[in-house]
Amino acid sequence: MKIEEIKKLTSMPATSPTQGQDKFRCLNREFFIVDYETDIELLKAIVPEPLEVISNVVKFEVIRMADFRGFGDFTESGLIIPVMYNGKPAQYVYQMYLDNFPAIAGGREIWGFPKKYATPKLQVDSDTLLGTCHFGKCEVARATMAYKREAMDIKAVEKSILETPGFLLKIIPDVDNTPKIVQLVKYHIEDLTVKEAWTGPAGLELFDHALAPMAKLPVRKVLKAYHIITDLTLGWGEVVHDYMK
Repeated sequence: MKIEEIKKLTSMPATSPTQGQDKFRCLNREFFIVDYETDIELLKAIVPEPLEVISNVVKFEVIRMADFRGFGDFTESGLIIPVMYNGKPAQYVYQMYLDNFPAIAGGREIWGFPKKYATPKLQVDSDTLLGTCHFGKCEVARATMAYKREAMDIKAVEKSILETPGFLLKIIPDVDNTPKIVQLVKYHIEDLTVKEAWTGPAGLELFDHALAPMAKLPVRKVLKAYHIITDLTLGWGEVVHDYMK
């Protein structure tokens, strides 16, 4: 393999890359989000500068992605923290758990998504939307919401998603396990179509686990919940802060 060919590689392993180079589009991506209050001092201890904590609110998510081009079929769960960046609303992706290796490897290597392997599930249980996450044999999260009880303003939902960028702390070590890449990465959702958006009464429980510590941000009060079905493209990232320089 020639040096110029090697320089064009974008994914490991070189013999059979985990993902391609095209943008990643997901059809009928189904979000279940529960907003809840936690302890603001805990958030201040984990959100990286120069992001700013603006409240004690956390977003628990379970996301069903049956048709994610380039990655396949998987379900994801995690915690998102609303923040401010340069005086504008944003969100910091704190923890993510999913059941698809290409999406784990690609998400971490390209953007810096904090992905770990687990088995989340999103399903309808009679009249209830049920989102769960197991890490190994242990249940670490369970969320419920009344199924499609109250319709939301689709245009307002689209506007909120498009105008709120996500931020990631990308960490890749050198070959001696010292820090090599430590970056704050910004990304946007693109080509968004919101097909349905619902809200209703909700509940959320998080359970302690040493290696899936969502319960480290304990639920103090459930605020509201959303069930949103979309088509979207995950845009490329942008490095906005390099901690190694």
